[in-house]
Amino acid sequence: MINAGEILSCFMVLFAVIDIVGSIPIILDIKKKTGNIQPYTTTGVSLFLMLIFLIGGEGFLGLFGVDVYSFAVAGSFILFFIALEMILGIKLFKQKEGAEKTASIVPLAFPIIAGAGTFSTLISLRAEYQTINIAIAVVLNMPLIFAVLKLTNRIERFLGVGGIAILEKVFGIIILAIALKLFSKNAQFLFS
Repeated sequence: MINAGEILSCFMVLFAVIDIVGSIPIILDIKKKTGNIQPYTTTGVSLFLMLIFLIGGEGFLGLFGVDVYSFAVAGSFILFFIALEMILGIKLFKQKEGAEKTASIVPLAFPIIAGAGTFSTLISLRAEYQTINIAIAVVLNMPLIFAVLKLTNRIERFLGVGGIAILEKVFGIIILAIALKLFSKNAQFLFS
């Protein structure tokens, strides 16, 4: 059943985890190295990956004997480390650069936009919210992703280095709080 409150909650969580605004420095770096980013391709591939994982991710996990609660707890650790990166300005995850022709897909669509943190969050949200509401929230995030990809240079000039740094810290704290909530809500099921 469609629920506006659930959609809004899922939208905000996904917006914070995807952190497209915080990814502007990465996007600019990829654009500088490859010379071009294709916003339509990146947005479409990101949407496809997120929806596929939302629908089939739990079944995929089942093939390995992993339940949603275990994955949510593991995801909470990933979110925790992503938050530390954002808050402390350190780099924990190393990402290989994609080939120039596929930079809009790898590494931009996957794993920067639709990566481990996003997938963990989608599975974790399924433990609390209806799948249809999560899917709507995913779709509602796509215009924002497209807009940021299309307007990256303007956004960077508008926010400046200080503005982007502040946004990273704020979203880092939000993601840290989400990680702690996911851990506390799901860890209890592992030991019962």
